[in-house]
Amino acid sequence: MPFQLSPGVAVVEKDFSAIVPAVSSSRGAFAGAFAWGPVLAPTNISSENELVRIFGKPADANAQSFFTAANFLSYTNSMLISRADGSSARNAVAVPSGSVQNISINTAGSGYTSVPSIAISAPNDAGGVQAVAVVRLSGGGVTGITVTQGGSGYTSATITFSLPQNPAGTVPTATATFSGGAISGITITSAGSGYTSAPTVTIAGNGSGAAVGTVSIAASTVSNILVTTAGTGYTSAPTVTIGAPASGTTATATATIVTAGLKINNSNDYLTNFANGAGVVGEFAARYPGTLGNSLTVSMADAAAFATWTYKSYFDTAPSTSSNVAALGGSNDELHVIVIDRDGKWTGTAGTVLEKFPFVSKANDAKKSDGTNNYYKDVLNSRSEYVYWMDHPATGTNWGFASNTAFVSIGSTITYNLSGGVDSLTATDGELQTAYSLFSDDTQYDISLIPVGKASTTVANYVIGIAESRLDCVVFVSPQDVTSGDVIIGTGSAATDKIVAYRNALPSTSYAVLDSGYKYQYDRYHDKYRWIPLNGDTAGLCARTDYTNDPWFSPSGLNRGQIKNVVKLAHNPTKTDRDILYKAGVNPVVTFPGEGTVLFGDKTLLAKPSAFDRINVRRLFIVMEKAIATAAKYQLFEFNDPFTRAQFKNLIEPFLRDVQGRRGITEFAVKCDESNNTGQVIDSNNFVADIFVKPNRSINFITLNFVAARSSISFTELGA
Repeated sequence: MPFQLSPGVAVVEKDFSAIVPAVSSSRGAFAGAFAWGPVLAPTNISSENELVRIFGKPADANAQSFFTAANFLSYTNSMLISRADGSSARNAVAVPSGSVQNISINTAGSGYTSVPSIAISAPNDAGGVQAVAVVRLSGGGVTGITVTQGGSGYTSATITFSLPQNPAGTVPTATATFSGGAISGITITSAGSGYTSAPTVTIAGNGSGAAVGTVSIAASTVSNILVTTAGTGYTSAPTVTIGAPASGTTATATATIVTAGLKINNSNDYLTNFANGAGVVGEFAARYPGTLGNSLTVSMADAAAFATWTYKSYFDTAPSTSSNVAALGGSNDELHVIVIDRDGKWTGTAGTVLEKFPFVSKANDAKKSDGTNNYYKDVLNSRSEYVYWMDHPATGTNWGFASNTAFVSIGSTITYNLSGGVDSLTATDGELQTAYSLFSDDTQYDISLIPVGKASTTVANYVIGIAESRLDCVVFVSPQDVTSGDVIIGTGSAATDKIVAYRNALPSTSYAVLDSGYKYQYDRYHDKYRWIPLNGDTAGLCARTDYTNDPWFSPSGLNRGQIKNVVKLAHNPTKTDRDILYKAGVNPVVTFPGEGTVLFGDKTLLAKPSAFDRINVRRLFIVMEKAIATAAKYQLFEFNDPFTRAQFKNLIEPFLRDVQGRRGITEFAVKCDESNNTGQVIDSNNFVADIFVKPNRSINFITLNFVAARSSISFTELGA
């Protein structure tokens, strides 16, 4: 009862209704390469259809990743997917004139006795990132450099050639400025001493955005050459190639416009690098990397442009002035924005509307009637599943002003076709480890089953390490040839030996399960058959067993171990093969004529003979430990006295009786008293409970003894 200083009535509630909670034991986790979707941001997927919608359809390069996840989801309905960060992946972008996104450099040639140094930089005319590339060559006898810039749409460009003095003096420079492809001016400055001749610069423009500049150096005493290009109007990045003949007499540098995307993996990348205008390249970018983004079109119209807009039929009325902006003295702020599947890669039908955003505002402080944000930038970035806003359109002069603005009409519709997206449908071992590492945080991600798809022993060992650190999940692995990484196909000892070699590269652990290989299954997306690792299925069988029975039931055998979507097995082990594999801790997957394809073993990879060398026992203890540990958290900071200990014991025993009644354990005992909570334990602020259980065991071997007897003999005489 609380203390009171004056008369009164105090009402106090005490809650002694705590129970051991149910815990998740069926949620999967997987990391792999996908065509689309958030990168390094685990996302919960409930079905194969949702997998396609969020992470894209499979391709040849990533089919094993895709179908491992899809196969698991065919048995259950919850899996966290972590998309690996492929280094070559790029987001498609709507590129304004002037944006430089990437620079690649190639060097070739031999025989240089001195070094040209090439630096190329071109800032985006929308205020974005500057792309810089530097190449340094050793060797020389350099007598000439040619720089060529090609392409169309330049509004201006500057090329600067500078040559360090030798031995003393000022650097000679040559500067050319372009205007719409035509040369508007050239400035050449040369100074210094030690040159046998000054640079000769020739600049030519063909009127279509191309220009050529040549620097010729007659003196072989020149020890360094610096070429810098900068300016705006680039439609994409220059590629620079430097080559020299073996004689070492000339050097050539060529800059060519190419197309490339930028890299935004997820919303964190966007917020960190792009939201405030840092690194802006283009007006819109595909939300995630991959070529699927190349199929996106973003179109918008305001009141003046609506009448002629191709997509006006998708909206009830034309945009005008929002009530919020009108109340503050502004006008003409509303926009309609639509995202289109341009060529049908998303939906199968070209021109399909993917999403639309009616009556959004150009005003940065615009609000809807319910008080929510209506600024078109924020609406798109928070609600679109396909694109990020990157910068305001070039048309119109007061985008993003306050609501009291009379906004300038854009005059005509604005439509962007995104391009430059690049797939990265394979992942290195390092990239996969990074993607899996996110699951090491057991406070953030509640997972139980981790299939690894097609995985080298390096990746498998890494993920097993995560499970052994968490102590609440099991890893499922399928073997591959440890030398080549190929699927192990065939029968007999040759295939069996390769499977055992893979197993021997893995540790002894009860937190991992190894099956015998791959299955051949139909890919409905491409009308073909593929080899897919079985670990997605074996993990899925555990999840389905949780639903039909309990986690402590074996997922194997003819009752619960039926594998789905099998045309044939890469390795269908015989009885002799199974004996070898099972002894090594490999669970055979076997096709029995007329009875289907079955997981025919329930071992973990624990080499030590123990109850924990079985899947059902390991998962039984995971469930008990997870549930009881969750309940035990509520004893923290209580007194370690007989009342708390009795309360804890009364909390745990009903849960264990329930597990016993559901055939998980045969006997149990809970010890939590002064015998294991001694004075020393109490004084060190600890609390100890000993929980003893006898797990139930699955039947692995059956012996049937048939005894024939004479009719005159009683069965009791034979021991019946």
